[in-house]
Amino acid sequence: MPEPPKKDETANGQPEESVAPDSNGAPPPPVIALEISPPPEEANSLKKLSIELPNDSVPVTSMGRKDSVWSLGESQPPEELEKPIENPPAEKPAENPPTSTLLSERPVSGTVSVGGDITFVAKVEAKDLLRKPTIKWFKGKWMDLASKTGKHLQLKEIFDRNTKVYTFEMHIIKAKENYAGNYRCEVSLKDKFDSCSFDLEVKAGGSQSFDIRSAFKRSTDGQEDAGELDFSALLKHRQQRDHKQQDDAPEVDVWEILKNARPDQYEKIAFMYGITDLRGLLRRMKKIPKVEKKSEAFAKKLDPAYQVDKGGKIRLAVDLTDPTVDLKWYKNGVEIRPSPKYIFEHKGTERILVINNCALNDDAAYSVAAGEEKCSTELFVKELPVKITKGLEAVTTTVNERIELMCEVTEDGAPVKWMKNGVEIPTGVRSRYRVKCEGNKHYLVIDDASLEDTGTYSIMASGGSSEAHVQVDLKPLKIHQDLTDTKVLLGKPLKLQCEISPGNVPGRWYRNGQLIQETDRIKISHKNRVHELSIEVSSLHDSGDYTFVPEGYSHSLSAKVNVIDPPKVHLEGLNFVDNTVTVVAGNKMRLEIPISGEPAPKVVWMKGDRVIVEAGNRVRAETYVDQTSLTIDITERDDSGNYKLVLQNEAGEASASIKLKVVDIPDSPEAPLVPVVGGDWCSMTWEPPKYDGGSPILGYYIERKKKQSSRWMRINFDLIKETTYEPKKMIEGVPYEVRIFAVNAIGVSKPSEPSKAFTPLAVTSEPTMLVVDDVTDTTVTVKWRPPETIGAAGLDGYLVEYCLEGSEDWVPANTELIDKTRYTITGLKPDSKVFIRVKAVNAAGASAPRTTQHAILVKEVIEPPKIRVPRHLKQTYTRRVGETLNLVVPFMGKPRPKVTWLKDGQPIDPAAVSIRNTDCDSMIFIRKAERSHSGKYQMKVQVESHEDTADMDIQIIDLPGPPQMVNIDDVWGENVSLSWTAPRDNGNAAITGYTIQKADKKTMEWYTCLEHYHRMTIAITELVVGNEYYFRVFSENMCGLSESATQTRKSALILKEDMKLKIFEFNDHDFNEAPKFTQPLINTFGIAGYNTTLNCSVRAHPKPKVIWMKNKMIIGEDPRYRMFSNQGVCTLEIRKPSPYDGGMYTCRASNDLGEAQVECKLEVKGGFTFYELMQRGVPLHLIDKYMTETKVVEEDK
Repeated sequence: MPEPPKKDETANGQPEESVAPDSNGAPPPPVIALEISPPPEEANSLKKLSIELPNDSVPVTSMGRKDSVWSLGESQPPEELEKPIENPPAEKPAENPPTSTLLSERPVSGTVSVGGDITFVAKVEAKDLLRKPTIKWFKGKWMDLASKTGKHLQLKEIFDRNTKVYTFEMHIIKAKENYAGNYRCEVSLKDKFDSCSFDLEVKAGGSQSFDIRSAFKRSTDGQEDAGELDFSALLKHRQQRDHKQQDDAPEVDVWEILKNARPDQYEKIAFMYGITDLRGLLRRMKKIPKVEKKSEAFAKKLDPAYQVDKGGKIRLAVDLTDPTVDLKWYKNGVEIRPSPKYIFEHKGTERILVINNCALNDDAAYSVAAGEEKCSTELFVKELPVKITKGLEAVTTTVNERIELMCEVTEDGAPVKWMKNGVEIPTGVRSRYRVKCEGNKHYLVIDDASLEDTGTYSIMASGGSSEAHVQVDLKPLKIHQDLTDTKVLLGKPLKLQCEISPGNVPGRWYRNGQLIQETDRIKISHKNRVHELSIEVSSLHDSGDYTFVPEGYSHSLSAKVNVIDPPKVHLEGLNFVDNTVTVVAGNKMRLEIPISGEPAPKVVWMKGDRVIVEAGNRVRAETYVDQTSLTIDITERDDSGNYKLVLQNEAGEASASIKLKVVDIPDSPEAPLVPVVGGDWCSMTWEPPKYDGGSPILGYYIERKKKQSSRWMRINFDLIKETTYEPKKMIEGVPYEVRIFAVNAIGVSKPSEPSKAFTPLAVTSEPTMLVVDDVTDTTVTVKWRPPETIGAAGLDGYLVEYCLEGSEDWVPANTELIDKTRYTITGLKPDSKVFIRVKAVNAAGASAPRTTQHAILVKEVIEPPKIRVPRHLKQTYTRRVGETLNLVVPFMGKPRPKVTWLKDGQPIDPAAVSIRNTDCDSMIFIRKAERSHSGKYQMKVQVESHEDTADMDIQIIDLPGPPQMVNIDDVWGENVSLSWTAPRDNGNAAITGYTIQKADKKTMEWYTCLEHYHRMTIAITELVVGNEYYFRVFSENMCGLSESATQTRKSALILKEDMKLKIFEFNDHDFNEAPKFTQPLINTFGIAGYNTTLNCSVRAHPKPKVIWMKNKMIIGEDPRYRMFSNQGVCTLEIRKPSPYDGGMYTCRASNDLGEAQVECKLEVKGGFTFYELMQRGVPLHLIDKYMTETKVVEEDK
């Protein structure tokens, strides 16, 4: 950004400079002013550089200038903030203010006394403006004055129609001290913008005292001045209104606090003491002179600013107090390295930075650091203006020609701006304008000129501008082929074509004066000299007068187009199925048919050979522009038939056939028939009516009544589609009559004649639960249950019939009715197959028969025997001596099986054991059990060559005998060690433990020391010293303790003195053991739907891992299975098993020492009741067999 050169001071000490605007009309560059207080020895000389921004709302940083030195409120280098800045006097308004693009007269700064009035004026020329510009007045950077108008501020707008100038005025009335400050005026219009800043100084008379905290507060009181202008520049002294306000002086001197504080603490201090106008505070702080600290490193610092011409050379020099200090130069905070452009020079204590061939990028902030101290400056590079040595020349040409404008400037490659009619010309990639530069020559090229290119073109450089006028005219029009009138059929393509020159002239097509736009249907083309309008599918709207107008010419070409259309009958939009119109007899019918055709066709209606005229009475025809109608006032059945519609015009002929259907209610049906009668129902049939009224029969309504009554009652409320029906809920023995109504879409017919009277009388329902009870070689026995429903006629008896397989002849088995529900049919041939049925007979007749589902073979069935061992007999069956033993073992088999019993392989003595056999079980009875009855019993069931066996272990147990010998092994201290041997007689059961007792020799009263002890050695402790003890031991099994005990022969004396402890050496017992099942799995039968468990026990150390398997497959996380393991007892629970869950189950236990497994077989039987089996037709003997097995299983559970 170019900067103005430094200026000498005027007589009054104020520098002045007039800056001209850029050649493109942009606002003038800012004028920078900086005051630097010299050292004390140079106090008489003052350097000043002024800056004036056209818009104070735009920060200097956005304009390419670093403002850290001069802008308050921003971050500043400490050394620059400490410089004292004198309060400069008010600047005089510039004699020749720079002009702008919109403002023809800008408001100027002014001065007014307190209480006086002042007016600021801004003017805008409106010669080239299309509408009124928008103006805004601001104070400071942000306060819009449009909302502050009132008693002290007025805004005014005036427009002079003669001079076409807008005048905008701002009147300040009765100015106050706080009105002083910087103001701004902004004018905008579309893409144009201009602004101007000016100052207002309010002079006050007399000495004034004020409170800084109240001076910088916003006006919020409720007086008359509240809400009016209360600007932020309030640091000047304010007159106090009364003596009371003079007494309210601040107790704290805030100025002294601010002077001694850092700039970054100003905001904090202001809020601490209630100062809200921080901007005004900063302006006042800027005017307070500061004492500059004398530098310890620099004897002479850099000047605040330097200026150099582009391409020139500049020297920046400082003088050091200590020449040995390291010195570094910076440009915009980046250290500068020596190079041909930057040269460092040393002359004694003076250090110089030389910048050669200065360019625009050298316009920056420079600083030098000597140790910890630092000083800065600004370098401004001034660019020389570019002047135009050869201007543009005027051009006159025609369209489609090439235009080239050229000018020469003083500098090669200098930036210029091309404009047309005062608007910058776009020169992008897609622009039709091309701009090129060859040295100091600049060209603007338009390859294909058009009428829009006519205008004034100008080129603007930084030092001048040039303009020239370009005129583009049309070429003369010549018509080679004119448009011709056309007639085309509807839907056919339409094409209009003309040929004119010049060929590149565009044009527009019009129809009846309306502009035609190109669409998917209408295509407009232009190729060389030929202009063509084509329509692929013509419509009636395409008829009219067509005109082609060449663009830019007053001449036009015209033609007339006529689209004709053959007549058509449009029945598709009427939604008539098969072109059939249905109407109810007696109603009025008006049929409207859309038609089309150009020109309008002639319409004729016909029924058969008869033409329907328009003047008819009841039946007539009417014709309109786009439709024709047929009207029948009161329709009759004879109006049904085919109607023909004929259309004719010059383009062709069309016809259509329409069928009229007149519908009515149907005729009444004939009297119904009642062929079958039940107890409370009957079956009735009827024929449809002869005439359905022209509409299909939808259904029928049925009514009935008692013969003696005259009141008819409707049976059905929903239509019956069929011609048969079974009325129900009638009273037996009462005669009834029925009649029919036919229903179609039109309505309900008249009722039919009543049927003949009939009386309901019911037979019983069929017998139930017919099953085969027994079969021999010549007989079959069946049984059944009575019918579920027996009518009022009662039940007289049953009739049994049979039929050989392959025949349809049923033979009665009983000549007379039987009352019982069981019957044996005799005289049947062996090995024959028969079907059997049973009927229930009463006064109404025989009921429906109940027949066996399958043919029955007349042959006695051999059923293999099967022993159903109860669950408690599958394990060792234990009883005590003297108890009663009664065992029942069920079995199956037919004919009656032969049962034999063995004990330990030998026949059983009938005197010792009683055995009783029946058809389905065998019982062993022992009144008083003895140990000799223990043993392995085997049961054998045989039917002819079939047999089945079962083994059962019976154990008769008794109390055990006492141990054989009890010895005192050792006595030490208060302890005695005992040992003994197992009893000779264990009572036919394993010894489960021992009971040890002690007795004092003096009293011989026995006390139990320990019960249920499993080992045969023990140490008795806590004996009384000085006493002498005897000991005895009882043996124990599952029956209880032995009747007698074995006592020690010698006694054990617990000595008082010389007690010695005899220490025995013990070896730790190894508890590690491979898995071993102590209780295996047992084959089990389960009932479908009831939970079943499998149990076994295993001993192992360490604890084994237990896995359950089914058919050698591991059971995973199946929710139907639950697995438990507690103290070595392993349980598998199967929830509600089904026959599918049957199979081989295995329990496998494994640890590091080995593994073991046991397995069993599970059979799941389905749980059917006797009633369910009878319904399924299962033979009775098979049902008995199944129920017996189920009973045995339940007893086992």
